[in-house]
Amino acid sequence: MAELSVRRAAVILAAGQGTRMRALQPKVLHRVGGRTMLDRAIDAAEAAGCSRTIVVVGAHSPAVGEHVVKRLGEGSTALQEPPLGTAHAVRAAQSALTGFTGDVVVTYADAPLISAEALEPLFDARAKGADLVVLGFKASDPGAYGRLVLDAAGGLKRIVEAKDASPEELKIDVCNSGVLAAPAIILFELLSEVTNQNAKGEYYLTDVVGLARGRGLKVVIVSAPETTVRGVNSQAELAEAEAVFQHAMRRRLMDGGVTMPAPETVQLSWDSTVEPGATLEANVVLGPGVKVEGGALIRAFSYLEDCVVRSGAIIGPFARLRPGADIGEGAHIGNFVEVKNVRVGRGAKANHLSYLGDGSIGAGANIGAGTIFCNYDGFEKYQTHVGEGAFVGSNTSLVAPVTVGPGAYTGSGSVITKDVAADALALERSHQVEKVGWAARFRDMKRALKAR
Repeated sequence: MAELSVRRAAVILAAGQGTRMRALQPKVLHRVGGRTMLDRAIDAAEAAGCSRTIVVVGAHSPAVGEHVVKRLGEGSTALQEPPLGTAHAVRAAQSALTGFTGDVVVTYADAPLISAEALEPLFDARAKGADLVVLGFKASDPGAYGRLVLDAAGGLKRIVEAKDASPEELKIDVCNSGVLAAPAIILFELLSEVTNQNAKGEYYLTDVVGLARGRGLKVVIVSAPETTVRGVNSQAELAEAEAVFQHAMRRRLMDGGVTMPAPETVQLSWDSTVEPGATLEANVVLGPGVKVEGGALIRAFSYLEDCVVRSGAIIGPFARLRPGADIGEGAHIGNFVEVKNVRVGRGAKANHLSYLGDGSIGAGANIGAGTIFCNYDGFEKYQTHVGEGAFVGSNTSLVAPVTVGPGAYTGSGSVITKDVAADALALERSHQVEKVGWAARFRDMKRALKAR
């Protein structure tokens, strides 16, 4: 982003108790697209060029404050205690912004779909001379939303709550998102004048509109789509926000050249990177941190997280790639194969029923069905390395730390505990014993016992 002529800051309200979620976890730490709603709000503020972000938290949810400090550092939270309304919450951030003279945008940690693109028009309106800018939206069902009442010149006259609106005002479908922006000096001066003379005895942020008009300040609205500003207050609304996110993310990838035969079944994350020419089949899940290069094929019912799949690779069906998996060009990871923290070389194959954890597989190597990298002794993790062109026989257990050299073979059913030299054959089996006629005698004995 180009250098801004006016500094920007964000105050994110995250002190709500979220009782309607009926969950042990704080509401704003629930995830949309694999990212907490709180982090998504911070992402939007930072992408909009905010050099300071203050998150207002409540004493009832210390985990929220800890989350913010871990990401933004000390001094990035403000405590609202007791909770006395939205204006009171924003005012709690005033001391954290002491000396800041730029523009402040107020947003909400439980509105996970708001973006920098939605916030930018507020700052644009400020640059054009507005003193206070409110973000509105046209509601499909205005219901209990506050209505934005305009004056004859198109400026924002006041915000009226639905319960206080006249029949004529209830017909207005342009509603208040709660998001607004103003210079820090003006915003906190207006907040100091807000009273709690209302039925709930709370300090309402919406009152700053009337106070600004009373001072003769210019108050305007800008708009965003309803889905962008939608808040989340329940598990059902969380699922609705997830559905909106997933639809938009799938559409963006498909518009960019990614093939999805059944897009409605694919689940993506906020940072999913899928290059043009890749294919995601039905019921694929991409957790956070996944990169899929062009030409790769992710087959049905595969689950990927924090991994890389390179061009031409084939994953699945029913495969699992865990953190640290790096699947090389043209490699195959087949059905019921799990890969964790393993670099798989170009053209290598592990097509069936294997666990590959910690290590590397060289280019062109073949991993037989039922192979296990035995990487954990109950205390430490160890690495297994399979060289280029090696052939690991079916049902081999490779007990780490161990290396199978380039071009080496292991016999099926072997337990390999020592390094195998390049181009060697390693076998580890007990001798097969055969007792002639034993099975027939056993059956006869069992039948006789049963007959008695």
